[in-house]
Amino acid sequence: MSEEKFPLLYSIDNPRQLKLLQQEQLPQLAEELRQYLIEVTSKTGGHLAPGLGTIELTIALHYLLDTPRDKLVWDIGHQAYPHKILTDRREHFSTIRQAGGLSGFLKRSESEYDTFGAGHASTSISAALGMAVASGLRNIDNEVVAIIGDGALTGGMAFEALNNAGDLDANLLVILNDNEMSISQNVGAISNYLARILSGHAYTSVREGSKTVLGTLPPQLSNYARRWEEHMKGMVMPSTLFEELGFYYIGPVDGHDLPTLIKTLKNMHDLKGPRFLHVVTQKGKGFEPAEGDPCVFHGVSPFNPDTGKLETKKTRSRTYTNVFSDWLCDMAAKDDRLVGITPAMREGSGLVEFSKLYSDRYFDVGIAEQHALTFAAGLACEELKPVVAIYSTFLQRAYDQLIHDVSIQDLDVLLAIDRAGLVGADGATHAGTYDFSYLRCIPNAVIMAPADEAECRDMLYTGFKYNGLATVRYPRGGGPGANESIQMNELPIGIAEQRRIGRSIAILAFGTMVAPSMEVGAALDATVVNMRFVKPLDEKLILEVADAYSLIVTVEENVVAGGAGSAVNELLLRHNKRVNILNLGVPDRHLDHGTQQQQLAECGLDAAGIKQQIKDRSIAPAAVRPIQIVKN
Repeated sequence: MSEEKFPLLYSIDNPRQLKLLQQEQLPQLAEELRQYLIEVTSKTGGHLAPGLGTIELTIALHYLLDTPRDKLVWDIGHQAYPHKILTDRREHFSTIRQAGGLSGFLKRSESEYDTFGAGHASTSISAALGMAVASGLRNIDNEVVAIIGDGALTGGMAFEALNNAGDLDANLLVILNDNEMSISQNVGAISNYLARILSGHAYTSVREGSKTVLGTLPPQLSNYARRWEEHMKGMVMPSTLFEELGFYYIGPVDGHDLPTLIKTLKNMHDLKGPRFLHVVTQKGKGFEPAEGDPCVFHGVSPFNPDTGKLETKKTRSRTYTNVFSDWLCDMAAKDDRLVGITPAMREGSGLVEFSKLYSDRYFDVGIAEQHALTFAAGLACEELKPVVAIYSTFLQRAYDQLIHDVSIQDLDVLLAIDRAGLVGADGATHAGTYDFSYLRCIPNAVIMAPADEAECRDMLYTGFKYNGLATVRYPRGGGPGANESIQMNELPIGIAEQRRIGRSIAILAFGTMVAPSMEVGAALDATVVNMRFVKPLDEKLILEVADAYSLIVTVEENVVAGGAGSAVNELLLRHNKRVNILNLGVPDRHLDHGTQQQQLAECGLDAAGIKQQIKDRSIAPAAVRPIQIVKN
């Protein structure tokens, strides 16, 4: 890539320079930006299709607005790759999602143009409303824009914010980036013309005048006239929902037509109060493979930019997601009570085949994790067996429902928790490093962590057979390569498995930490236990270990605070066991993005790190001088 290949793009480092271009040059800039995004992402991997759909919208917003004084809040953040490139980060864009490089999402500490961090969905309107209200209280005259799309409007939090925003009458512009794969037929010259007219001053004057006229009519006639006006508007506009919520609604507008976008945005910028612009875009726009399969190119590994062919990586084992996918179909064939639920993660959580084979028992509830859990609770009330496939980081969003709607009512729900532990390039926003801590305090919950693929299948079956809340948490990617049995085995609840017998040191390993712990056990001649269950713990085994070994080490791919190691500590304290114990896990800080192996090494959770920390702890500490307490 060179300046000769992208002359306009290389002349722009920030939005101030973008404003120096003539409007007629913007389509060329859009084409250069699109090709640049394709070329870089083909080497680095990352979220491609969403950004390809927002290129014209990004250019129009930065061209018209005074960013960063005017605030852009992107939702979901992976739509914002073009935004990153245009805001002082083009030269570093090739480092995206790599250790020490740019984040794949919005990050306030990375740039003043990233006004709000965005890794999860449906947060933009709430955040932007807060900013708009703050500007009003501080007498700052600026524009605050929430750009919400890629399914984020399916989240209930977005509608909570819309409801609040219309009532507050804040100076807020919400842009719906509607990038569904099928584009409505009413996107075209006529609808674009209507959008420009409806957002112009002439229509605004007529609209305000009609309010004055209607206000002078007798109440009965005035109510009838308002209903007639809403009916007529509904004939030419896709929905009156947003107007009923208190927004001035315009759209739909072709999100790839720069002149129309700029004209419409300018007209809406001249207005005040809550405004809603409906923009229709094509996910993957301008790259034929991504247009044809935007789901595959939503988040991609490196690929050939000429053909779109993805690079295939040789893996030594199947992924845990594959294990879950096969188990779900096998279990559904055995038990027609099984119902599969996902909050908009059909592909990511491995429900594609299930959705085809058992479409009547498959439910994608959208980006609505809270609803997913309570929906599952309702199913369980009627003696069905819901299996909720959910990422660890997204389960956090449904914590109240997990306690209030599932646990307190002692309902029979199985959670298949994917992407648990460190997740690599997605970084802190997607880290699944808290679930041991926030799950184990829930009464009667069963928490399982498989050491390998075969054990994952058995644990899913065990959780399905358990009558109550059961969870199986497994990591991103593949395991050590254990062959799964077609037969499903029910494991005894709360019983650990001793994998290696050694001397002096006992390592209690949870889930993914069993494999590196076995390596350390061989090097240090330590006993290694595959704990299997975080709750209930194998109390008998732990107490026996406490009496037999000089050092107990707990290892988990979860934060140390409140995690599985803490559960072991609490057990030993209850039984008044004075034991030398070392708790290893994720430290008390948010980890930046990188590869999973880099993150594990940073935490000291690879074999080398575990071994070194045990060696450091095994060295007898020097004598400590008593502290003299001085009384006042």
